[in-house]
Amino acid sequence: MPLPPSPLFRCPVFDGAADPTVIHRRGTSEWWMFYTARRATLTTGGVDWITGTRIGVAVSADAGSTWQYRGVVEGLDPEDSPALNTHWAPEVVWHNGKYHMFLTWGAGAPGTWAEQTRRRLVHFTSTDLEHWTFEDRVDVGSENVIDAAFAIVADGRPRLWFKDEVDGSTTWSAAWEETNDGGRWRAEGQVIGLPAHEGPNVFRLGGWYWMVVDEWRGQAVHRSADGLAWTRQEANNGLILDSPGTGADDATYGRHADVVTQGDHAYIFYFTHPEWQDTEMANGMADPAQAAREQRTSIHAARLHVEGDVLVCTRDLDAPVHLDPSLLEG
Repeated sequence: MPLPPSPLFRCPVFDGAADPTVIHRRGTSEWWMFYTARRATLTTGGVDWITGTRIGVAVSADAGSTWQYRGVVEGLDPEDSPALNTHWAPEVVWHNGKYHMFLTWGAGAPGTWAEQTRRRLVHFTSTDLEHWTFEDRVDVGSENVIDAAFAIVADGRPRLWFKDEVDGSTTWSAAWEETNDGGRWRAEGQVIGLPAHEGPNVFRLGGWYWMVVDEWRGQAVHRSADGLAWTRQEANNGLILDSPGTGADDATYGRHADVVTQGDHAYIFYFTHPEWQDTEMANGMADPAQAAREQRTSIHAARLHVEGDVLVCTRDLDAPVHLDPSLLEG
């Protein structure tokens, strides 16, 4: 069996595929990857290669082994803000007969972090993954929340986890609350505290609920019996994807990830900055060659399984990714 390609995917437009989320398109053999399409080939004086981003799409027709670019998602901006805006970290799930996208949205493409004072979560739905309808803004009481993750845990309630930048870049949760006028998201408070992190992702595997968060040195692993109270994994200081892989573009730690469960194992999709030298993201790089090298990103996959109460990651796959929709929960 041939080895999987490494990297699994690079965006052919701006070479900045980041923050992947992967979902099966029901009724077909296709798997769709949505991602933040950073404009990594831009040479700027600031961070507008990270802002002003669209949501890119790649599609696999061979069970996730290879991916083909499919363009960007249209229709994600309000009518009163038709210009270039910032779209980050999509979360796409199937729930109650529809696809749902939870997205971080910000106005414009500011060149400094100080210029973008508000980042909000917005909610869209779709029946086909191609055409999206705005549902509402997810109001959780903070103007600087990003990186939503959706799951239903032991209490049966739809729940979001997200990074609250106002609270030191920690993870908070919000639960769906039915009301007379339909319902709303109610913030529940901090779930995972310091050290600072982002990009929570919640899934069930091996009899446990798991949350991985990006600590910018690998993914920190937290375990829960009910998906409500969390304990950091002790093995390896609680980290996976913290040591280099061997594939091309994979010799560094894994960033902002998504997990697709497959029965007794799972695949974790993540991105890397293959040539990033820990340059401060607040500073633009004047040298175009340096910018093209350091800003570019690529998508990879690794395999997860559970041994007792420990989440184990096998980063160097010895066979292609093989996603089977019959093994999906729900």
